[in-house]
Amino acid sequence: MKKCTLFGILLLFTATISAQKLTNNKKTVIASVEKHKAELIRVSDSIWALAETAFNESQSSAVLADYAEKNGLKVTRGVANIPTAFTATYGSGKPVISILGEFDALPGISQKAQPEKEAYKEGAAGHGCGHNMFGTSSLGAAIAIKELMEAGKLKGTIKFLGTPAEEKFFAKVWMVEAGLWNDVDVNLSWHPSADIEADVQSGLSLIDFIVEFEGQAAHASMDPWNGRSASDALELYTTGINYYREHILPSSRIHYHIQDGGQVVNVVPDYAKLWVRVRDPKRAKMLPTYERVKAMAEGAAIMANVDYKISLVSGIYEVLVNRSGGTIMQKNLELLGPMTYTAEEEAFGKAIQKATGKPEVGMDASVNPLRETLETPGGGSTDVGDVSWNVPNINLGVTVAPKGTPWHSWAVVACGGMSIGHKGMIYASKALGMTAVDLFDNPKLVNEVKEEFKMRKGDEVYKPMIDGPPPIGKN
Repeated sequence: MKKCTLFGILLLFTATISAQKLTNNKKTVIASVEKHKAELIRVSDSIWALAETAFNESQSSAVLADYAEKNGLKVTRGVANIPTAFTATYGSGKPVISILGEFDALPGISQKAQPEKEAYKEGAAGHGCGHNMFGTSSLGAAIAIKELMEAGKLKGTIKFLGTPAEEKFFAKVWMVEAGLWNDVDVNLSWHPSADIEADVQSGLSLIDFIVEFEGQAAHASMDPWNGRSASDALELYTTGINYYREHILPSSRIHYHIQDGGQVVNVVPDYAKLWVRVRDPKRAKMLPTYERVKAMAEGAAIMANVDYKISLVSGIYEVLVNRSGGTIMQKNLELLGPMTYTAEEEAFGKAIQKATGKPEVGMDASVNPLRETLETPGGGSTDVGDVSWNVPNINLGVTVAPKGTPWHSWAVVACGGMSIGHKGMIYASKALGMTAVDLFDNPKLVNEVKEEFKMRKGDEVYKPMIDGPPPIGKN
């Protein structure tokens, strides 16, 4: 009995210490997010239901931009010649702290907010990466900072950037080129995850390009000798790519998607098209592979006696990690502590795990310690990388789905439309806002983050991997 009593006193003492570490400004951030909680959930659920894909997010963008305006931020729409991109700012002078917000969905994975697979709208898109929560949560943090500035508690500028088309095309590259981060001191970002952690891992650089082959149509039976098959070139090309896989770096990846291989069986196809992607943790190592894969298209065209064309879509950098910023974020995660779940949410999480063939361990939203930064990370890619090579970036991951959930799948869509996703979104909003408070309150921290950014970037000169305007209307 005495042990239980002492343990209880120790827990109370620890909680008191944690509460004492929360400054008044951080308490205000938490209170602001809680005050706006119902509206933030409404905004997130609206975007979840709209589920608009890259550069088509007109309604989703408007939902966020309208909510920003309603809460007193100055909104500029259609920035960087992208109709669905926007900024929402408040304040003046330095420091300028920006927060990213994404809101595009993935095609073909529409899902109801339930643990059994069933489309919300048959054949429609779904938020399998949680971007309905991403943009909403980030805007909630920006509003909390705006309210502190309005009350005279903070000085500087808060800048929310509504960034479309992360899943395809990578709009942030054009937004960087347009100078939207030129005045920013530190950028904050987060991403829905199965873990809570200050994210100090990089990602993979990549480049996307389209290969088109053009030949001569002919009747496939009556006079095929008069035809020059574009689909032959396509097959020769993909065969070359697949043989080449054995000889690339273990860290590199090559993907392709055939977009047009001919229309009917009785015509020698005069046109074929595929989308090709090359990745590596380091841009410098990715580029030689890209050049080799491009050269193979010419070989395929020669063998099939057809013409070919290569068009760059876009490319992105790996994320430039900032551990100084990660340390600031980590302290705020430890102040917030883990999330807890109801019995119903635990059952939902286990049902998702069962439906996707994963161990039924339920929800886990403990705060991970700050990990060592891996030299060769696995995983995916993000155009946050291009932002991170232009301004120091602090990144965060927050649990919105149970452990083992396949990402970019219906299972994440399901969680993002109900309370498991809502809890993670609100948590992230608080963590982002609290970290922004540290940066506004303490110029020394801003300088430390900037110094690490300069050190890690070194002599590298950023070169955006785009050729022409954003491909609006091509999705």
